[in-house]
Amino acid sequence: MSDWDERARRAQERYEDGASRLPENRDERQRQLTRMGNAAWAAGLSLLMLGRRDEAELWLVRAAETYRESWPDAPPGSWGRPIGAMKSRLIARDLSGAEEDARWALGARAADAESPIGRYAAVLAELVLGDDDRAAVLAQTLVAADSIPPAVADSLIALAARDASAYESAIRALVADFESRAEYLEDVPVADTVLAFQELARRRWIIFELASPVLPRRG
Repeated sequence: MSDWDERARRAQERYEDGASRLPENRDERQRQLTRMGNAAWAAGLSLLMLGRRDEAELWLVRAAETYRESWPDAPPGSWGRPIGAMKSRLIARDLSGAEEDARWALGARAADAESPIGRYAAVLAELVLGDDDRAAVLAQTLVAADSIPPAVADSLIALAARDASAYESAIRALVADFESRAEYLEDVPVADTVLAFQELARRRWIIFELASPVLPRRG
């Protein structure tokens, strides 16, 4: 069994275990749902690294749905959940689902958030919905934000501008950023943000291949 097989198996088991014992308490429940969302996300990415896209897409959509389910009882400012949902949908190539989650983020007033993470959710949402002008304005507010890697902000700005040259430079820097990390969410060394951004780029006819240990193999 490969490392990716083992990661996928463990993640699926964590999800199923969490689903079998969801707490009644609302706060404990939203925490459990978030852990389940992370497990489904890990399973989806691990399956993607194995080249099992159909299975991967099912788990990634499940991750998005679980993040969404956790939202009503989540603490204010839990913007990682709509971000995770939109990225999961994009990687799964579920555009209609991504658009629905984008409207959820904007309806929750992500664009007005004081935190850069909230505004990041809003930029991602506007890009998903195709409002690049609005995304461009919001993306500028992320420049130099401590919580947003520079390569993320640069990639978003380039996507909003539909600037292929700037995007290629930024996304390659983001791949390098992922490659240099010592720790990954759920111990899954996959550049999920890169995969999501590549889908947004493809929809803007910015298409080129990337190769890295933290990305699925081409083909």
